Amino acid sequence: MIDLSAIQSAHLRLQGQVLNTPFSHSRTLSDMLGAEVWLKFENLQFTASFKERGALNRMLNLDAIERARGVIAVSAGNHAQGVAYHAQRMGIPAVIVMPRFTPTVKVANTRRFGAEVVLAGDTFDDAKAHGYVLAQERGLTMIHPYDDPYVIAGQGTIALEMLEARPDLDTLVVPIGGGGMISGIAVAAKAIKPDIEIVGVQTERFPSMYEATRGLTLPYGQYTIAEGIAVKSPGQLTQEIVARHVSRIELVSEGDIEHAIVVLLEIEKTVVEGAGAAGLAAMLRDQAQGDACFRGKRVGLVLTGGNIDPLMLGELIERGMVRAGRLARIRVDLRDLPGALAHATAVIADAHANITEVHHQRAFTALPVRNVEVDFVLQTRGPEHIVEVIERLNAVGFAASNHDH
Repeated sequence: MIDLSAIQSAHLRLQGQVLNTPFSHSRTLSDMLGAEVWLKFENLQFTASFKERGALNRMLNLDAIERARGVIAVSAGNHAQGVAYHAQRMGIPAVIVMPRFTPTVKVANTRRFGAEVVLAGDTFDDAKAHGYVLAQERGLTMIHPYDDPYVIAGQGTIALEMLEARPDLDTLVVPIGGGGMISGIAVAAKAIKPDIEIVGVQTERFPSMYEATRGLTLPYGQYTIAEGIAVKSPGQLTQEIVARHVSRIELVSEGDIEHAIVVLLEIEKTVVEGAGAAGLAAMLRDQAQGDACFRGKRVGLVLTGGNIDPLMLGELIERGMVRAGRLARIRVDLRDLPGALAHATAVIADAHANITEVHHQRAFTALPVRNVEVDFVLQTRGPEHIVEVIERLNAVGFAASNHDH
C-alpha cells in the first residue's frame, strides 16, 4: 500500500535531485476567480514536467542487478524524458519505446538524454505491447508511467511541498491521465489534512478515470491538445485510490484548455502544455457557467508540465487574441473602383485599428459584378473597438460586418 510514510521516504530520496518547484500566490487569478489561487510550477523541473519525480523514485529503488541490466519505459512524452534524464544521471542503460509517429522533436529530446529510442507500432497501445516484449527479451525493468507504488509515491511529494508551504489550503485541483499524480497527491494530502478536497480534471475527449469511477461508458476523441492526459485505460492501483480519496472529477473541453494556456501565458508569463493547464481550465469553466464550487476556497493548482510545441503555442495565442476581441476579421463590400480600397483603409486607420492582412475577393462572391468583398484582419483594443470600426465604415457608405467566427 502507498501511505504517507512511503511518500515522505520518497521526498527524502528525491531531495537535491528534483526541484522543490515554486509555489506562488496569483493575485490576478485570485481576483478573477473569487478564490485564493496558488500555483505549483512543475513546468520548471529540468525536463519541464513533474514526471521525473515518480520515475526517479522508482529507479532509486532498483537493486544492483536491475540497475546493471537497465530500464525500459513506453512513452511519447514527459515520462520518456524523465526516465531518460535520470537514468543517464545514475548511469543506468535506458530504452524508451515510442509510437512510430511521435514528433521528431520528442524523439530527439529523449535521445539527447542518452536513451536508446525504439519506434514501434502506430498507436500507444502497440508501442506498449512491444515494450513488454522487449523488457522480457532483454531482462529490463519496466518503469510504468503511473500504475506503480514507487511512481505514485514520487508524484505524491508534490503535495508535501504544497502543504508545507501553505498548510491552510482546502482544495487541490489536479489533472488526471493514468492517475499516478493525483493518487500520490491525494494519499499525502488526506493523511496530513483529512478534510482537504481533492478535485481531478480530465479532458472530455479522454474521460477514462471519470467513467471508470462512475461506471459509465463515454465516447472518446481521436486527439486532444492535452496529450499528456490522453489515457484510455487508467491504472488499477490509481483507480482504487481515486475512488477512495478524490472528491470529484470535472471534465473540460478543448476550448477551455486553450483559454487556460493563454491566460497563464498572459497573466503569469508562464508556458504550460495542454495537460498542465487543465486545472485552471476547470476553474475558469466553473466560473463561466456561474457555478461557485471554488468560490472563497484556498486552492492549490498543479501546473504539471510545459512541453508544448512552439508552433502550436503561436496558434493558441492568435486564437486567444480572437476570443478576447484583440484580433478581428471584418468583411467590407466595395465598388470595384480606383481608390475605394484606399478610402476603406483610411477609415480603419482613423479608427486607430491596425491592418495585418487584406484578402481581396472578386470571383468567389455573391455580390453583383464590379463589386468586391474585402476581408481585413485587424489588431484592435477589444470588442467595443471592433464595433466602432464597423460603425465608422457603415457611416461612410461601406457595408461592413464582423466575420471572426
